[in-house]
Amino acid sequence: MPAPPPTNAIFTAMTPRAYGMLAVLCGALFLDALDVSMKGVALPAIGTSLDISTSTLQWVITGYVVGFGGFLLLGGRAADLLGRRTVLLVSLMVFVIGSAVGGAAPNGEVLIAARFVTGVGAAFSAPAGFSIITTSFAEGHIRNKALAIFTATGATGMACGMVIGGLLTDLDWRWVFLAPAAVGLAAFLAGLALIPRSPRPEGGAKDFDIAGAVTITTTMVLVVFTLVQAPEVGWASARTLGSLVVAALLLAGFTAIERRVDKPLVRLSMLRSPALVRANIAAMSLIGAWIGVLFTMTLYLQEYRGWSAMETGFAVSPVGLVAAVLSTRIAAPLVGRFGVERVVLAGLTSAVLAYALLQFPTADSSYAALMLPAFLLIGLGFSLAYGPLTMAAADSVAVQDQGLAGGLVNTSFQIGPALGLSVATAVNAANTGPAPSEVLYGLRLALVVPLIFAVLGVLAMLPALRRRVAPPVAVTLPKEEAARG
Repeated sequence: MPAPPPTNAIFTAMTPRAYGMLAVLCGALFLDALDVSMKGVALPAIGTSLDISTSTLQWVITGYVVGFGGFLLLGGRAADLLGRRTVLLVSLMVFVIGSAVGGAAPNGEVLIAARFVTGVGAAFSAPAGFSIITTSFAEGHIRNKALAIFTATGATGMACGMVIGGLLTDLDWRWVFLAPAAVGLAAFLAGLALIPRSPRPEGGAKDFDIAGAVTITTTMVLVVFTLVQAPEVGWASARTLGSLVVAALLLAGFTAIERRVDKPLVRLSMLRSPALVRANIAAMSLIGAWIGVLFTMTLYLQEYRGWSAMETGFAVSPVGLVAAVLSTRIAAPLVGRFGVERVVLAGLTSAVLAYALLQFPTADSSYAALMLPAFLLIGLGFSLAYGPLTMAAADSVAVQDQGLAGGLVNTSFQIGPALGLSVATAVNAANTGPAPSEVLYGLRLALVVPLIFAVLGVLAMLPALRRRVAPPVAVTLPKEEAARG
C-alpha cells in the first residue's frame, strides 16, 4: 500500500523557495553520482604523479565505494532519527573535507583514506536529501516532479562523469577532487539558507540502535569490500568465501538484534514489502549493468580501439544527455498515467535492448550504427527507471521510514555496481589473452554480464504488469483552503 501523504509537507507547489531547496539537494546528489566515473578517467595521471602501483590505484575508486556502500543504511536511519537537514549539512561538510584532502594528498595512503571519508559523507547525504524531498513535497504530482528532477540529476552525474573528469584531468588531476570540494562547499552554504528547519524527530539520538548500526555497517563494508576484491584474489579463494561467511553470520546477528530491540535500526517488516524488494532488485540491476558496460566499453574503446580518454568520455555522453533532457519531462507524467513500477519496467526493457545491441563488437564496429543507438537506449532507460525507482521505494513505506527507504535503495545502487563490475572484470580476465582476437573474445563475454543483470531486473518487475493502475484521485479542499489558493 502506498504511504499516506505527509501531514507536514512544506511545499504544495513548485515555488521559488522549493526550487532553491531542490537545487541544493540536486547539487549534493550530482557530486555523489559522478564521483566514481569522474575519478576513473584520472587514475593513470594519479598513478604517475603519486607513484602508485596499478594494484593499489584501484583503491582510489574502491575506497569511496566501500565507504559509500557500507554506511548507506546507517546514513538513512540517521536522517530519520537525528534530523534530515542536520545530517545533510554535516555530511556535505565531510564530503567537502574529504575531497579537499584528496586533492592535496602527498601520497597514495592519504588519498585512499580521504576517498573512504568522502564515501562515508556521501552515504549520509544521499538518503538525507532523498528523504527531505519525500517529506517536504506533498504526495502526488509535486513530489513526483521534484523526485524526477532530483534523480535526473543523479543519472546525469553518473553518466557524464567521464566527460567532466577528462576535462578536469587535462588541467591537473587534482582538480578532479578540488572542483567537487568547491561545489560541495557552495551547496553547504546555500543549504544553510534554503533548506527549511523541521521539528526535531521524537526520540532522536536516544532511540538510536547502536548495536544494530555497528553490526549492519560492518556487514555492508565487508560485503562491498569482498565484492570489489573478488576478481583480484579469486571468487573461490579462502579469503572471498571466508569473508562472505562472516558477512552472513553478521547479517544473522543483525536480524537477531533487530527482533529484540524496542527501536530497531531497520524494521524487518519493511523487508516484507514486495514493492520495496522489487525496487531494490531493479536498482541493483539498472546501475550494476551500466557500470559493467562502462568498464567493458572503456577497455574496448581505449585499449582495443586506441581511443583517448576524452574521446571515450564523449562517446558515452549521449547516455547523460538523454537522461538530463528526458528524465524531468517524461518520468512524472508516465508514472501518473501507468504507475511507477510499469515505468521502471519500460526503462529496464530499454536497457536490455541496448545491451543486446552491444553483444557483438568487432575490430571496426561503427560508432554511429552500433554504439550510439545503444547509448541512446541506455539514456532512455535511465530516464524511465532511475527516478521512478526512488519513487517506488518512497511509496512502499511510511513517512517516518523515508530516510531508511532512501538508504536501502541507494545501498542497492552501490552494491549493484560493485557486483556488476566485479563479475564483468572476472569474466574478462578469465577469457582474455595477449592476441587481439583473444582480447576481443574476453570483452565480448564480459558484455554478457550487463545483459544478464538487466534481464534479471526486468524479471523482478514483471509482477507490475498484473497490477491495476489506480485512477487519479480528485481531492476536494475545504472552502477555507480553496480560498487561500
